Amino acid sequence: MAARQLLRAAPGRRGYSGAGAAEFLHRSIVPTMHYQKSLPRLPVPKLEDTIKRYLNAQKPLLNDDQFRKTEELAYAFEKGIGRELHEQLVAQDNQNKHTSYITGPWFDMYLKAREPLLLNFNPFMSFKPDPKPEYNDQLIRATNMTVSAIRFMKTFRAGYLEPEVFHLNPEKSDTKLFKKIIRFVPSSISWFGAYMVNAYPLDMSQYFRLFNSTRIPKLSKDELYTDEKAKHLLVLRNGNFYVFDVIDRDGNMVRPSEIQAHLKYILNDNSPAPAFPLGYLTSENRNTWAALRKNLLDNGNAEALQKVDSAMFCLTLDDFPIKDLVHLSHTMLHGDGANRWYDKSFSLIIAKDGTAGINFEHSWGDGVAVLRFQNEIFKDSTTTPAISPQSQPASVDSSRAVQKLDFKLNDALKAGITKAKETFDATVKSLSLNMIQFQEGGKELLKQKKVSPDAVVQLAFQMAFLRQYDQTVATYESCSTAAFKHGRTETIRPASVHTKKCSEAFVKGLSNHSTGELQDLIMECSKYHGRLTKEAAMGQGFDRHLFSLRYLASSKGLPLPEFYQDQAYARLNHNIISTSTLVSPAVQMGGFGPVVADGFGVGYQVQDDWIGCNVSSYPARNGKEYLQCIHKSLEDIFNVLKGKKIRS
Repeated sequence: MAARQLLRAAPGRRGYSGAGAAEFLHRSIVPTMHYQKSLPRLPVPKLEDTIKRYLNAQKPLLNDDQFRKTEELAYAFEKGIGRELHEQLVAQDNQNKHTSYITGPWFDMYLKAREPLLLNFNPFMSFKPDPKPEYNDQLIRATNMTVSAIRFMKTFRAGYLEPEVFHLNPEKSDTKLFKKIIRFVPSSISWFGAYMVNAYPLDMSQYFRLFNSTRIPKLSKDELYTDEKAKHLLVLRNGNFYVFDVIDRDGNMVRPSEIQAHLKYILNDNSPAPAFPLGYLTSENRNTWAALRKNLLDNGNAEALQKVDSAMFCLTLDDFPIKDLVHLSHTMLHGDGANRWYDKSFSLIIAKDGTAGINFEHSWGDGVAVLRFQNEIFKDSTTTPAISPQSQPASVDSSRAVQKLDFKLNDALKAGITKAKETFDATVKSLSLNMIQFQEGGKELLKQKKVSPDAVVQLAFQMAFLRQYDQTVATYESCSTAAFKHGRTETIRPASVHTKKCSEAFVKGLSNHSTGELQDLIMECSKYHGRLTKEAAMGQGFDRHLFSLRYLASSKGLPLPEFYQDQAYARLNHNIISTSTLVSPAVQMGGFGPVVADGFGVGYQVQDDWIGCNVSSYPARNGKEYLQCIHKSLEDIFNVLKGKKIRS
């Protein structure tokens, strides 16, 4: 605790002259990677369980004839080629105990994808405003968040960052005493010590890619690049690129007042926006961008690109305030294209009024690592800000410390940027973002009624789609498998026979059901969704297993098994409703683009007394109407749970 108290000095008064407490967020007595060696391995599910779960997910999407055909193909696969592939996958997994069976295929899936990162892959999460209004000034917030981000990086690299642990009984496991004991338990068995007190350490292998990392476009397959030695920050403003060191020669953080001075210098720079903003290239098809990048390198830009790629992270300063939540979503999800670099592991974006958010590249890691980072820097920058509104920037020569990067462009590059801009503008123009806040209840009421809040919201998504389009479609909910070594994500399939039956009762057959019967149907959905969630979190979903078997067949040059050629398999993986949830004290909202042209991207959060939904869509779907249907569905479900009779 003493180390933490050292950090809680008054704003602007911390000693930054040397490697003291101010260099770190905290000093965990349990080393950051203490549990990593002993994390359990991601299990390869039994093939028969996978097939059973797959067929359960197909049931609500198919008619009887279609289902019979899919069932035949699934059982033939289970007894034949699927069994062989499964045995090979298990053998391969046993030979690679340092990692998980999904790691290689999943990285390949991301890095071989040729679609643009923009809207297809990069999500965003926006920060809540600083509770002290005067700290939401762009320069003050940019300085404080940058300092907190550097401190996070230094805390992580020094091994002082508190390990990420899921506590089911925090009174026992999240205590000083437990931490004092567990740190002496060897790393090779430390996980078991945590498990004994119902605590589950999470995989932290992704964290090193947070900083100094970039996804580099290459023909056919991109590369992830990290340079931990680089000491500089990349700042984008008005389409211009700037770099300056934030770590000194001794490895200490540059004083916050100097960082403030350099950011002020950049904010005051009147350089015009470049005629051909390079940032657009990162929104291109990956092969197109790879060829243009090679041209950039051949044209004498290697040093400038190296500075971009190796920078600690990208700080993006926008020259406009945020008008409303829809504008906030557009700004953080895609922005104007000129003042963005989508390839960076993450960009910290700060608008003119201090509104802040993170846009991150997805191949290197998942929301768990980014959310932890976001929570820590929000807490640190708001509770112990490095500078205050009264702080003066240091008297330093920023014109020497800050380097503005210049790029040499030939005609082919200029043409490439022009085309990328046209594509960007057309894509963004076709995107709709809409949102609602349902104010008639949230987590507290649902828990009182003994139903899962997540299950209820997912049921509302199903009910809404049935109301709007009169069908049940493939739905994806992301679930982290970070409880396992090198775990990534698994899919929860929220569309089930239970949600279909319940939705049809609400939308088409209200007069045939009593309030009590409707309550029972909701309860069934909740129980089943709870089971699916638990299975997915324990690595017992079916999606990643089937994906890995298909990947294995392809890597061995085998013909694609008939099972994967089934139209029903393709339909199930065409996720029309793609959903992801997050709840955090730091996050105001999050969102992402639809994963298919005729789909919805649904970011949602369930708070104690309200539910928020952020829906993205292209012209093939009406997101505004879908949200109205979600609102109506939530209203109906809540009324039924309260025992009220509802009208159709």
